[in-house]
Amino acid sequence: MEKYKEVERSIIKKYRKELFRPFVKALDKYQLLKENDKIAVCISGGKDSFLMAKLFQEIKNHGKIKFECEFICMDPGYNKENRKLILENSKLLNIPIKIFSSDVFEVADKVSKENPCYLCARMRRGYLYSKAKELGCNKIALGHHFDDVIETILLNLFYGCEIKSMMPKLHSINFEGLELIRPLYLIHEDDIIAWKNFNELKFLNCACKFTEEYSKDERDSKRYEMKYLIKELKKKIKM
Repeated sequence: MEKYKEVERSIIKKYRKELFRPFVKALDKYQLLKENDKIAVCISGGKDSFLMAKLFQEIKNHGKIKFECEFICMDPGYNKENRKLILENSKLLNIPIKIFSSDVFEVADKVSKENPCYLCARMRRGYLYSKAKELGCNKIALGHHFDDVIETILLNLFYGCEIKSMMPKLHSINFEGLELIRPLYLIHEDDIIAWKNFNELKFLNCACKFTEEYSKDERDSKRYEMKYLIKELKKKIKM
């Protein structure tokens, strides 16, 4: 059996409860997928976005709703090894990605050397919206999962003094007619990691050139604080 078929089988069989069902539930609960949608499935190179792509393929092949997908990947300035890994994984998993380049890393580094992450994220989003529009899509799908949502709530609560989170879907202000959706909204990161390890897959953790200059504990420290806090709470509270 080809590798991508083994991966697909694991999603439907072994991890149906942990991955496939909550994906379908999110699509239905938040009305993320409608008839004749054309979705730009955004692939960063990490485990979350590649899983999301496979889940969309499964829904398209076996679901009742008729829709189209464009699997897009923006290269903001990856090194050769990271770009190669993304292309290898797309081939291994039978995902026909359309990769395009930008100068996001270079611009973010010049404009905001002290804190390039915020600018980088905003610029990435803009490029993805533009590409989706160019391809005739009405939605873009990002691979944020349940843990990302909880971490964002805590970050905003502790550091922003407000209760604010990622929403499962948002209408774009600057790109009329485009909607952002997060179909992994109900999927836990631990289950994604278990699926990745079971299939012996290797994905990018963070392909950002800025984080390569720092240790794991130093980069994006506030979000890592939240990850650590949640990890400690899970030891005390049965979640």
